[in-house]
Amino acid sequence: MEFLSDASLYLLAAVVAVPIAKRLGLGSVLGYLLAGIVIGPVLGLVGAETKEVKHFAEFGVVMMLFLVGLELRPAMLWRMRTKLLGLGGLQVVGTTLLLFGVALAFELPWRSALAVAMVLALSSTAIVLQTLEEKGWMKAPAGQSAFSVLLFQDIAVIPMLALMPLLAVGSGAHGEAAGHHGGGLEGLPAWLQTLAILGVIAAIILAGRFLMRPTFRFIAESRLREIFTAAALLLVVGIALAMDRVGLSPALGTFLAGVVLSGSEYRHELESDIAPFKGLLLGLFFISVGAGIDFELLFGQPVRIFGAALALMVVKLVILLLLARSFGLRGKVRWLFALALAQAGEFAFVLFGFAEGAGVLAPAVTQILTLVVAITMLLTPLLFILYEKLIAPRSDDETERDADEIDEQGTAVVTGVGRFGEVVSRMLITNGYRVVVLDHDPALIDLWRQIGLKTYYGDATRPDLLHAAGADEARLFVAALDDRERQTLLVEHVARHHPNCRIIARAVDRHHVYELEQAGAHQVVQELFEAATSAGRLALIELGTHPFKAERQARSFRQHDRGMLESLRERWLEGGVDRSYIDVARARAGELFDLMKADRAAERHDSTERGWVPPPKDDARLGIETPDQEVEGA
Repeated sequence: MEFLSDASLYLLAAVVAVPIAKRLGLGSVLGYLLAGIVIGPVLGLVGAETKEVKHFAEFGVVMMLFLVGLELRPAMLWRMRTKLLGLGGLQVVGTTLLLFGVALAFELPWRSALAVAMVLALSSTAIVLQTLEEKGWMKAPAGQSAFSVLLFQDIAVIPMLALMPLLAVGSGAHGEAAGHHGGGLEGLPAWLQTLAILGVIAAIILAGRFLMRPTFRFIAESRLREIFTAAALLLVVGIALAMDRVGLSPALGTFLAGVVLSGSEYRHELESDIAPFKGLLLGLFFISVGAGIDFELLFGQPVRIFGAALALMVVKLVILLLLARSFGLRGKVRWLFALALAQAGEFAFVLFGFAEGAGVLAPAVTQILTLVVAITMLLTPLLFILYEKLIAPRSDDETERDADEIDEQGTAVVTGVGRFGEVVSRMLITNGYRVVVLDHDPALIDLWRQIGLKTYYGDATRPDLLHAAGADEARLFVAALDDRERQTLLVEHVARHHPNCRIIARAVDRHHVYELEQAGAHQVVQELFEAATSAGRLALIELGTHPFKAERQARSFRQHDRGMLESLRERWLEGGVDRSYIDVARARAGELFDLMKADRAAERHDSTERGWVPPPKDDARLGIETPDQEVEGA
């Protein structure tokens, strides 16, 4: 009964405080923290048990890393490589180095200084992502850049967890975590411990690749959702337990499992099943953090603690502004990016506890730093309010406007009215079809309205806007956004929520074709391929090739590229752009040289005194292939 009483108290605090905080525009994370402060230091309804609750709720962080791993498909990592490694890497390394120097200046030992600097370089994934989603900024350039940095930080947590016990080595510390290193393998020879660790990691990877799919398929066929949810929880808990037994971070194990399962067809089901547990546990974690704030210590040294919190945010803000500028973010986008990431993150509570257990940080230092981190998180909603009320209205950037009200539905929905979507829309409309056209560029919308093409302003990735546009009843959906990642997400959403709608998607390049096929597109068109092939044919004619021969060369080139698209698909799906992919691409490129050379040789052989070589009878279709035919069946 005591457990039920405590659970009721925590849930009641969350149910009351979080909606109020959200209504006030403070965000749910701040609501959880305030709920913990009220039932802890203010009312005294909870006490010493908050440490145990926090320890239990830390499993929410393990679940969050599993979900992060599920999102990390190789293709996605490749697309985000510049911002992920450049922006994210420079932020973590630059902030760590600067804070390391500051910590040394305050006479911390170098091991403690490095631990503090690494931890404080991280930002709050939970606060930032949730706020960006709530405000509708996630798909904006600032939101995408912030997500890249947070993703790098989430990955960086894993080596940080591994580094903490190493920092304790040689420091004379024999803390709890240092003693824990080795888990259930204590007493075994070092070589046997290493073998067991490698075996567990290999088992996770192999099971995720070869065992999980048939297992989840078997469970899914029972059509019992609760059993699938139980299996998803068992997977995460089992992996965490196995990693704990061999003395490694449970977060590392679940992250690896998430990456291995990122290409699985059950990825979305796993995400939807795990996410509520992750959210509740993280909420409980934040409540326990709020309940554990030592107000006596805070009010005993207010200048020191608040000063440290403000100084930390200023340092991180300056670094983020400089990085944003160097990566091409301007105006209010740059400010939103920097203000969103200026706080310390929730991983600090975990890492500080781990560092204290390992003996890297003294308990007194950890208590003060925990307060500093909590204050930066409490101040973050104020930074978003500062941005909304003062910075964004004064910015010279393009003013956002509300989405248009869509008052019609059509046979087809076209998203994106740029140089690609505009042609498709005009062809459909002039052939008598009712088409609803959406775009997010107000200038383009106004231009096409003046010309007579009725279009609607709005973010096509919004589910409510797609519903209003009639995606539920439409026969055809044309995805023609020029943003590669948003285009893939849009196709994925339409394929999942509007399964009766045929999808034609515009691809940027060959890899994007594969991504859109995986997302659910029925037909994929490489946007510039046909235009480039036609330009190549004209170039051959200008250089002296007979028009018929040039057409035949262009046709051979097109057919060969179609075959190359097919042959590289399997390699790309298996391992992205790895060695085998490069080998196949190189071999196919060599075949193209041979093919063109053979065609030229045939041309010389056929080149007689005749001025014109008529096309054979079976070449009646020459020159009338359409872009759709180019990838049909791809």
